[in-house]
This record gives sequence, C-alpha cells and structure tokens, in this order.
Amino acid sequence: MSQERAVPASAVPLEELSSWPEELCRRELPSVLPRLLSLSQHSDSWIEHVQILKIIVEMFLPHMNHLTLEQTFFSQVLPKTVKLFDDMVYELTSQARGLSSQNLEIQTTLRNILQTMVQLLGALTGCVQHVCATQESIILENIQSLPSSVLHVIKSTFVHCKNSESVYSGRLHLVSDLLQALFKEAYSLQKQLMELLDMVCMDPSVDENDDILNMVIVIHSLLDICSVISSMDHAFHANTWKFIIKQSLKHQSIIKSQLKHKDIITSLCEDILFSFHSCLHLAEQMTQSDAQDNADYRLFQKTLKLCRFFANSLLHYTKEFLPFLSDSCCNLHQLYLQIHSKFPPSLYATRISKAHQEEIAGAFLVTLDPLISQLLTFQPFVQVVLDSRLDLPCELQFPQCLLLVVVMDKLPFQSKEVQTLWCTDSQASETTTRISLLKAIFYSFEQCSGELSLPVHLQGLKSKGKAEVAVTLYQHVCVHLCTFITSFHPSLFAELDAALLNAVLSANMITSLLAMDAWCFLARYGTAELCAHHVTIVAHLIKSCPGECYQLINLSILLKRLFFFMAPPHQLEFIHKFSPKEAENLPLWQHISFQALPAELRKQTVHEVSTVGTAECRKWLSSSRTLGELESLNTVLSALLTICNSAGEALDTGKQTAIMEVVSQLWAFLNIKQIADQPYIQQTFSLLLPLLGFFIQTLDPKLIVQVVTLQTSLLKLEPPDYVRLAMLDFVSSLGKLFIPEAIQDRILPNLSCIFALLLADRSWLLEQHTLEAFTQFAEGTNHEEIVPQCLSSEETKNKVVSFLEKTGFVDETEAAKVERVKQEKGIFWECFANVTVEEAKRSPLQPYAKRARQEFPWEEEYRSALHTIAGALEATESLLQKGPAPAWLLMEMEALHERMDKLKRYIHTLGIVLEKAVNLTSLQLLALQRNWPQSNAQRLFLLETSTVSLTPRAFSQHSQSVSYFCWCRLDNELLGWEKQATLGFSCPKACF
Repeated sequence: MSQERAVPASAVPLEELSSWPEELCRRELPSVLPRLLSLSQHSDSWIEHVQILKIIVEMFLPHMNHLTLEQTFFSQVLPKTVKLFDDMVYELTSQARGLSSQNLEIQTTLRNILQTMVQLLGALTGCVQHVCATQESIILENIQSLPSSVLHVIKSTFVHCKNSESVYSGRLHLVSDLLQALFKEAYSLQKQLMELLDMVCMDPSVDENDDILNMVIVIHSLLDICSVISSMDHAFHANTWKFIIKQSLKHQSIIKSQLKHKDIITSLCEDILFSFHSCLHLAEQMTQSDAQDNADYRLFQKTLKLCRFFANSLLHYTKEFLPFLSDSCCNLHQLYLQIHSKFPPSLYATRISKAHQEEIAGAFLVTLDPLISQLLTFQPFVQVVLDSRLDLPCELQFPQCLLLVVVMDKLPFQSKEVQTLWCTDSQASETTTRISLLKAIFYSFEQCSGELSLPVHLQGLKSKGKAEVAVTLYQHVCVHLCTFITSFHPSLFAELDAALLNAVLSANMITSLLAMDAWCFLARYGTAELCAHHVTIVAHLIKSCPGECYQLINLSILLKRLFFFMAPPHQLEFIHKFSPKEAENLPLWQHISFQALPAELRKQTVHEVSTVGTAECRKWLSSSRTLGELESLNTVLSALLTICNSAGEALDTGKQTAIMEVVSQLWAFLNIKQIADQPYIQQTFSLLLPLLGFFIQTLDPKLIVQVVTLQTSLLKLEPPDYVRLAMLDFVSSLGKLFIPEAIQDRILPNLSCIFALLLADRSWLLEQHTLEAFTQFAEGTNHEEIVPQCLSSEETKNKVVSFLEKTGFVDETEAAKVERVKQEKGIFWECFANVTVEEAKRSPLQPYAKRARQEFPWEEEYRSALHTIAGALEATESLLQKGPAPAWLLMEMEALHERMDKLKRYIHTLGIVLEKAVNLTSLQLLALQRNWPQSNAQRLFLLETSTVSLTPRAFSQHSQSVSYFCWCRLDNELLGWEKQATLGFSCPKACF
C-alpha cells in the first residue's frame, strides 16, 4: 500500500489502473477520471482509446453518480468514440481491396482493427448494462448521448457486415470469424439497449422537451437499423420492429405529433412486401420441385409467420395512429394492390399450389381485411382509392376491382355518413376529384378485360347445403353489387340510379351488361311500381335518342329485359301510355319482346302493331318512295320482325298474309346497285331477308329465285358484315323447304355459291355464324346433293369438318393462355392510354371536329328534277330561235318565275329550320356519346326522374315528390316541360 501511495494517482500507468481494487477506484475516482477523459480526448490511437474506455467502464463507472453520467462521462467520451469507430470502418473498407492470403501485413492490420471494434462494442455494452443495473426507471435526459451513440455504432456495424461480401470480395474467409464476432457483439448490444430503453419513463404532462425529441430520434434510428438487418436475421428484424411499435404506443400521447409516421408505414409496407415475395418464391420452388423438402417447408412456414407478424404490426400501428396517416394512405392502398397482384387468381401471380394458396390466405391475407375496415372511415384513404386521376398499371387494375368489392361488402355495416362519403362524388379542389364507389367499380371492372376474357375464377359465396364453387370475376362482381344494392341507404338512391344509367350507356359492352344485370335485380327486388317507373324512364330515353348509336342499343336491351319483370296491370298501363296503335310508338315496340305479355294482351298488342306496321308499309308504297323516308320504314319493318321472332304464333292468318304481301311488294323495289351504295337500303334489305325467311314455306317460288339470285350477285360486291349475316338467316331457313324441281336449277347453284363465298370469308365472327348456319341447313335440307357443292376448297372442307367434330382448336396450355391474355391486355391498355392522351389534349371548351358533309338521301332525285328543268328551258330556247312565240308563253313564264321565287324562299326558310334541327340532333348525340346531357333540363330528366330506386324496406318511407320532365314539340323547338308529381303520376299523352 505504501508503494501505491508513493506514485500520484494521476500518474499511474493505464495497465496498473486495470488491476486496482474496487475501493481504491471509488476513492481515486475524482482525480483519475479527469486524466482518463483528457487522455481519451487527445489520443489518436484506436487501441489506446478503446483501452481507456474499457478502464473507465469496468473500473470507475460503477462508482459514478448515475444522475450525472451524461455530464461527467457520456457527453465527453462517446462523441469521440463514435468518430473513431467510423474511422475504423472507413479504414477497413479502404484496405480490404488489398487483402489476400499472401499479404500478411494487411491481413494482420484488418484483423487487429476488427478485434478493436469488437472490444469497443463490448465496452459500450458495459455502459448500457451498468445503466440498466443501477436504475429502476430511466430519464432519457440523464443518458442523452448514450442511446444515439450506441445506435450509430450498431447501424455502422450491421451495414459493414451486410456489405462484407462486396467489401472483402473473394477473401471474406480470412476475416469471417471476426466479422461473425462483431455481428454477435452488435446484436447483444442492441438487445441490451432495447432493454434500457424499455425502462425509460417520460412525463405525459410535458408536451415539448428534449426527452420527446430524443425518443423520436431513437425510434427512427431503430427504423434505419431495421432496413439494414431485414435480410440478415429475420428473428432479430422482427424483434426490432416489435420494439419500435411497443415504444411508439407506450409513449403515444407525447410523441404522436413528432413521429414521422409516413417513414414507419413505408418501412412496414416494404418489409411486408419483401417477406410476402419471399414466401411466394419458396412456395413456387416447392411447387416446381417434385421432391418434398421438409427444410424448405419449414422455411416457408417461418417466412409466412413473419408476413403475418408484419401485417399485424401494421394493423396495430394504423389503429392507434390513424388520424396522423393522411400522407400514408397511398402506401397502404398500393400495399393491398401489390399483394393481390402477385397472388392467384391475378394474371400476374406467382404459380403456386392450391395448398400453399390456402395456407397463405389463411395466415396472412386475412389480416388485410381488418386493415381495410379500419381505413374505411378515413377520408384521405377514400380520396386515394376513388381518385378520378388514379392511373394504375395493368397488373394493379384487377386488385383495385377486388378492393372496391371488399369496400362495397363492408359499407352496409357503416353509418350513413360513411356510406355517403364513399358513394358520392366530391371535388376538394380543382385538381382533386373523387368519384363515387359505384362509378369506380364500373370503371375498374371495365379495365379487367384480360381477367374477364380468360376468365379468372374467385372463391364463391357459401350457401347452406351446397358446396362452395369457384365463380368468374363477372359473377363475383355482379353478386356482390346486387347484394350491396339491397342495403343501399335511401338518401343515396340518386347516386345509384345515376351510376347504373351511366354504366348502361357505356361504350364497353361487358360494363353495360353488368349494369343491366344489376338494374334487373333491382327491378325484381324492388316493388312492382318501381319496376314500372324504371321501364317508363327507359322508354322515354329511347324515344329521345336522336338516331342509331350504341347507347340506343344498350337502352333497348335494358327495356326488353325490364319489360319481363313488369306486373300485368303495369304492362297494360304501358300499352295505354305508349299505344301500339300509333305509328310514332313503333320505334319503342321494335325493342320489346311480346313474349313478356300475357297471352290475351300479347295477341291484342301483336294485332295492333302488325296493323299499324302493314299500314305504314302501304303508305310508303303509295307515296313518292324517297330514300329519306326509308328510316321510318326500317323502324316499321323492325317492329314487324320483332313480332315474328317473339310472337309469331299470335299472328292470325290474315295478318301473316298482310305482312307477307307488303314484304313482297317492298322487295320488288330493291335493286343491287341501290343495296350496294345506300346504307338505308342495306338496312331495309337486312330486315326484309329474315321476314322472308319467316314465311319461307308460303313464299312464291319465283320470289325465292329472285332473292337467292340477288344475294349471289350482291355477295360479289362485298357488302357490310351485317348484310351478310342477314343473308345467312335466309339461306339457313331454306333447309326447311323442299324446293320444287322446276326451280331447283335456278336456286341450288346460287345457294351453293352463297355458302361457298361465306364459308371462305376471313372475318372470324362471320365464319362462326356461317358454320352454324351451314350445319343447320345441311341437317334439315332434303337436297343433300348440294352440301358437297358448297365446300369449294380443301380448306373449306377441313374447316367444316373441324367445326362438326369440335376439333382444330389451338392446343394452348393454361400458362400460355395467361401469357397471351396478358399481352393482349397490355396492347389494349396502351392503345386506350394513347387515345386518352389525345382526348386530354383537347380543351374541354373546344368543340369536336365537324364531320364531313354527307349527301342527302334524296340527292339524286333533286339532281334529276333540276336536270329535267334545265332540259325544258333549253328546248324552249331552241323553239324561240326557230320561230315566234305564242301569246300565252309570256304569262306562263311569269307564273313559273313566281313559283321559282316561292321555292327559293321556301328553301331559305327550310334551311334555317334544318340547321336548327341538325344542331339539336348533334348536341343530343354528342351528349349521349359522352354519357351526359348538355342541358340542365335533360340532366334532370336523366337523373331526377330516376331517384326513386326504392327497396321494399324503404319504399314506404319515400313519399316526397319527384320531378318528371317530358318532351313536347312546340313551334318546331324541343322544350323541357316540368311537372311536379307523386309516384303515381302519369304524364299527359300530349307530351309524348
């Protein structure tokens, strides 16, 4: 002891300090610590600095006042320690390129550095352990420098270990033992630090202080470490996340406003996707491998468990911090889409077995459902999902559709406010617009062309006593949409009707069909009055259509289907309102199936329509028979054809004879040049052929010869497809007819020529219909000798044989089919995007380019009449040159001059009226093509008259008046007429 006291404590060598007893260290602490701190500050040697740090931690730290540790030790030593550690990492990275088994000097240097780093981490671990052991609750301010310094060193260590493959290249084995020791030491240090941080107490009554900021820094530092170790140690990675979530929730009340929630959500989403993709990759490997490897399956289960852990962590965090996640909704939305884009039945999914699909769905995907439930009431999430500018790539369109269906299933259990939030349009700003859920569903469904055409199959709904069966995407969306309609809130019926009507008027056939199916369900689920109301609305819309367009076709199909659901009393009211006795209603009756009517009412209506129809045909035959009148004639013929197709048995012999007579007379006026050149006449021709086919058994044989001969000649001029399809209807009906021998030589050669030409057509649609028609003809005809004559080439023979034997199909694997559909969808989407870009370039106020001027249907008649007048004037002029004119000639010429002036005034007036009419028609057509009327009155007519979509539950509650807008002709102008009425109101007959 006397020797120890002989040397002042401040001058004792470092080696001796390591051997001092505990009591001496405690007593000499005030004099030794300043010297050690000074040495550490001025030391440039890594080894010496670490040695000093270890001495302080092991010998003197236990005797320091824990309340002053920050001031006396941590703040003075740790910054220098962090800097030296960074210098060591840099030195390792710089010299690692020269590492080799031959270069022992560099090898020794690098190993020494690594050993020093391990010792430094051990010293820091000692610091953390001491704090944990001496304090029951820790105030972060008292150890402020420790967590940040330790976390920095830990992250640097993990980064170096993670990059070791590239840093040390092929010489990693020379230092691998020390790198492993370094990783373990860092791992242990972090575990100890998390234990320390778990003991931290913060005062919830204090809104702002350094402790809050320090805790936030700690959490985000751990978040950075998570991103480093995610691929290094899954268990450690999960434990780190568990700690982050735990600390965020523990101090939620005081740090919630300071946390960078978007960073946390983004990292969680990235880790979920990474582990999910790893899980899919393992499942794919096991699916492709014939042998079952238990090790692979165990790894798959561990990875799946990790997926579930991350998903539950996200679910927990989202629940607690939802008000602060406005800028994270896009990440959450994309997470859902990305996951479902890689999972069956997506076209872009990884190919895995059914068993693995069920395992992943049961353990992981189920956690996404409560996540959507939590976000359902959050307005920013609604905005992201229903954003009108949402532009998703092909692979995310199907998941978006699935998400919208999930939302639709959940909404009935939400409040009226939440339902309104999702089911109404909104414009938060000029650049931010939200569409309604129903519009979004129809739009999203429209984008899933590949999934609909394949088709993909989804899990069906379970029903009592029946096994669960897979359903197509169309069935899936349709069933869930109809279910949603049954619980729709009465205040949102206007939105429902607007969305359904908008979708029915869609140019996309499958979208329109989905809307029609939903509308028909609504008609069946609702009251009879509701169905009748909707039929009336659709009828008015059809009558207001300005001409042939796809919207008219869609509305006519809807009317035909809805009419079947009408109660007989309402059908009778409809007949009174749109009387078939009036020719102006024939455009409506051509779209209605008479099968929907009761027997007596059907017979009466058929009689009235056929009477008016034949009368209109005779009226046309006895008139000037101009091309301009053909449009109305074609409507009449269409109505007569509807009778024959849907209620031919209700036609008595007299009416059949009358129809056959006018059809035969109309045929007499057709010639091949007119049919080839005039679209109106082509339509007439296409309507007359099936009518003639209906009466084929009673047709005059000479007329049959004319019809077949004309078709043969017309086919050589390549008429439009719809004309050729009409020809098929007629020639297939000839299979039922025994052709008299006297005309066989005039019919059979032409018939074989028609079939040969149509069978050789390259249009796939026409080819399919021709094969069906030819098969029907061949099976029914008594003239079997003609069948081989129709097969003019070996290719045609093979085509027919393949069709009959159901062979010749392309042998395509399921995988190849999916790839083809994906390519087709990509090409289609690219074309659609290009069209959309071109549309976007046009200003909303800029009108569409005018169409090229079209010739009037009566153009030729005018030219012929003027040619005659000019000829008469030339003849009169020639006569005047030959001799004197009679006295009466001047008076007659003055009278003719007056008539010419009158005609000029009439043409001028007519031009103004026509201009107005043409402009009105163009506006109406443009409005329908864009699925939205131009005038406020028309908008109200389309929407406000459709706001009474009542389910039985709500029908009795809805008694307010609704606006009916009827259209009437007044002073050659189309005016809107508004009438307030209750549900039972019938519009005055004069208005229609």
